[in-house]
Amino acid sequence: MIYLRSSIFFLGMVLATLVFTPLALILIPFPYRIRYAVVSQWSKVVLWWLALTCNLRYEVQGMEQVPANTPLIILSKHQSAWETLAFQQIFKVPQLWVLKRELLWIPFFGWALATLEPIAIDRKQIRQALLAVVEQGKQRLTTGKTVVIFPEGTRVAPEERGRYNLGGALLAEKTGFPVIPVAHNAGYFWGKSGFLKKAGVIQVRVGQVIDPKNKSAKEINQLAETWIENTMPSLYLTEKSA
Repeated sequence: MIYLRSSIFFLGMVLATLVFTPLALILIPFPYRIRYAVVSQWSKVVLWWLALTCNLRYEVQGMEQVPANTPLIILSKHQSAWETLAFQQIFKVPQLWVLKRELLWIPFFGWALATLEPIAIDRKQIRQALLAVVEQGKQRLTTGKTVVIFPEGTRVAPEERGRYNLGGALLAEKTGFPVIPVAHNAGYFWGKSGFLKKAGVIQVRVGQVIDPKNKSAKEINQLAETWIENTMPSLYLTEKSA
């Protein structure tokens, strides 16, 4: 059944993408908030379809710690494509992502994604990528958008740990905007490159705000990494005991 359910989900996601891509392109002349409000409904539809077809849902703890009415820098664990969908519904604020530029070349999906003004980087050009995160991130934050960054740079399998890059922390140091660390166990249910979607409940934990004032990028990065990685074992235990 998991093969059938995953196939049905994939088909529905493709159809939803084919519907929302023309809308995203049509809305290019409109202000960002209008574009985001419409295009982000795609993630809402896909998550609803995921729950219906694959019985995969999520629970969030810690949202009471998230400050209201201010742009944020979200530093999150990255295990699958799921979090790029779910964060749009969890945080419910206009947001964009630091991502590899190749994603924008994907027909339909990439075209719609480009309308939401992501920070697209060439991961092979480390220095240029870092400058892009800081310069473009500052511009996005000052216009009221939240920036989502995956410090490990790429999707990491459950119970594995990547190197935390400084880009997001440096952006926080240079701009003073608050940092929110996020841990989750989505990789158990939606693998980093897997087609199959396992039924269950993804656990998401939102950490306390990290105030970048009087902190170096290295200190900010270490605080985020320590909280995320110290939180992950409890999420793995949750899944194993389910």
